Amino acid sequence: MHEIEGMVNRYLVLPIVIPLLTAVLCLLFFRKPKLQRWIGVTGAAALLVVSLWLLGVVRSQGIQAVQIGNWPAPFGITLVADVFSAVMIVLAGVLGVAVAVYSLESVDAQRQAFGYYPLMHFLLMGVCGAFLTGDLFNLYVWFEVMLMASFVLLALGGERGQMEGAIKYVTLNLLSSAIFLAALGLLYGLAGTLNMADLAHKFASSASAPSNAIITALSMLFLSAFGIKAAIFPLFFWLPASYHTPPVAVTALFSGLLTKVGVYSLIRVFTLIFIQEFDYTHTLLLVIAGLTMITGVLGAVAQNEMRRLLSFHIISQIGYPLMGLGIFTPLGLAAAVYFVFHVSLAKSTLFLISGVIGRLRGTFDLKKLGGLYQGQSWLAALFLVAALSLAGLPPSSGFFAKLSLVQAGLLQGQFVIVAVSLGVSLLTLFSMIKIWNEAFWKMSPTASEIEGEITLQKDWSWLAPILFLVGLTLVISFGIGPVFQIAAQAGQQLMNPQLYIQAVLGGGG
Repeated sequence: MHEIEGMVNRYLVLPIVIPLLTAVLCLLFFRKPKLQRWIGVTGAAALLVVSLWLLGVVRSQGIQAVQIGNWPAPFGITLVADVFSAVMIVLAGVLGVAVAVYSLESVDAQRQAFGYYPLMHFLLMGVCGAFLTGDLFNLYVWFEVMLMASFVLLALGGERGQMEGAIKYVTLNLLSSAIFLAALGLLYGLAGTLNMADLAHKFASSASAPSNAIITALSMLFLSAFGIKAAIFPLFFWLPASYHTPPVAVTALFSGLLTKVGVYSLIRVFTLIFIQEFDYTHTLLLVIAGLTMITGVLGAVAQNEMRRLLSFHIISQIGYPLMGLGIFTPLGLAAAVYFVFHVSLAKSTLFLISGVIGRLRGTFDLKKLGGLYQGQSWLAALFLVAALSLAGLPPSSGFFAKLSLVQAGLLQGQFVIVAVSLGVSLLTLFSMIKIWNEAFWKMSPTASEIEGEITLQKDWSWLAPILFLVGLTLVISFGIGPVFQIAAQAGQQLMNPQLYIQAVLGGGG
C-alpha cells in the first residue's frame, strides 16, 4: 500500500511536466510548424489523460501530497492534490485539447511561427502548477509564469487593438503581483512560513496564532491580489478591455482558465487559512459576489460586439462561485466547484462558436449579422446548448449549478444574494436571446455578406472542439448525479481543512 501511495505521489508532477516537455519539444521543432501543431495536440491530450487518472486517485485514496527533493514540509516545495485541485486540472486538460485542435486552422501561420504553441503549453504549465502547489510563494511563481505566457499570447500578432488590450492587461496584473508579493512578505514575517497547510495549522492553534485582526487585515491584501486575477468587482475593468482583442482560440483558453485560477486561489485561502473572522470576511465575499454579478451582466446587456458581450459575462459568472464561497457550507462549496467547471465549458464553447461566426461573416458586430439559422442550423443548435446552459435553464448544467447555489443560500438565510443571482440569470438569458435574434434568427442584412458554409468533413478542426465541449456540457447535465458527487466530495474536503493539513504535514510525502 505504501509503495502504491509513493508511486502516486511521485507522479503528481506530471500535470506540470507534460506541458513543460510539450513546450520544449515545440521549441525544438520551431521551424516545422506542422509537426509543432501535432505535438501541441498530443501534449494536451496527454495532460487530459493524466488529469483524469489523478482525479480517480484522489477520489479513491484521499488527498495526495509530495515533497519535492524529499525536503520535509513546511521547508521544501510541496505539491498537493485534493478533489478540488484535481477537478481543476481536468478542466485544464479538457480546454487544452479543445483549444489545441481549434487552433490548427484558426490561428494564422504568422502567430504559429512566433511561438503560439510553446506559449500555450507554458500557460497550461503555469495553470496546473497553481492548482497543485501547496505553498503561497510558489503560487506567486506560477502566477508569474501564467502572466508572461498570457501577455505574449495576448500581444502576439502586434495589431493595434491587441497591443492596447495587452498593455492594460499586463499593467493591472503586475499591480496584482505587487500586492500579492507584499502580502507574502508580511505573512512570512508574521508566521515564519508560507506553506498553506502549516499556515492553517498555526492560525488554528490558539497558542501560536497571531491576533485575528492582523490575520483579517492580511486576508484583504490576498483578496485584492486574487480579486484582480479573478476579475471581481470593482477590479474587473481590465478584462473587457483586453479579452476580445486576440484570436478567438486564445480568448477561449483565457476565459476558461485564467480567471478561474483567481477563483481557485480565493476558495483555497478562504477555506484553509483565512477563516478566523468568518462573519466579516465571508459576508464581504457575498457582497462582492452580488456586485460582480450585477455589473458584469449589465455590461454584457449593453454590448453589440459578440466577443465583448461574452467577455462581460465572464465577469458576471465569477460572482456565482464567490457566492458559494461566501455561503461557506459543504453544499455551497460543492455548488461552487460544479459551477466553475460548468461555466468554463459553456463560456469557452460560446467563444469558439463566435470564432466560427466571425469566419463565416467576417464580423463580430451583432447588427451586421443575421441569417445563420437558415444556412447553419447545426451551429444554431450548438449555440443554444451552451447559451441556455450559461443562462441556467433546465435541464442544463447551469440550471443544476444555480439551483444548488440557491438551495445553499436559502438554507443559510442569504435571501438577498439568492434574489440577485436569480435576477442576473434572467438578464443573462436576455443577452443570450439578443445574440440569438441578431446573429441567427433575423434575416441577413445582405446576401453578399454570407462568406460560405462550414462543414465537419472539410473544417473538422473548427467544429470538433465545439462538439466535444457541447458533448461534455450535456454529460455533466444529464449525468448530474455522479458528477455532483465529485463536487460534493470536493466541498466536504474544503470544509474540513484538517484533511489537507494531515496530508501535507502528517507524512504526505
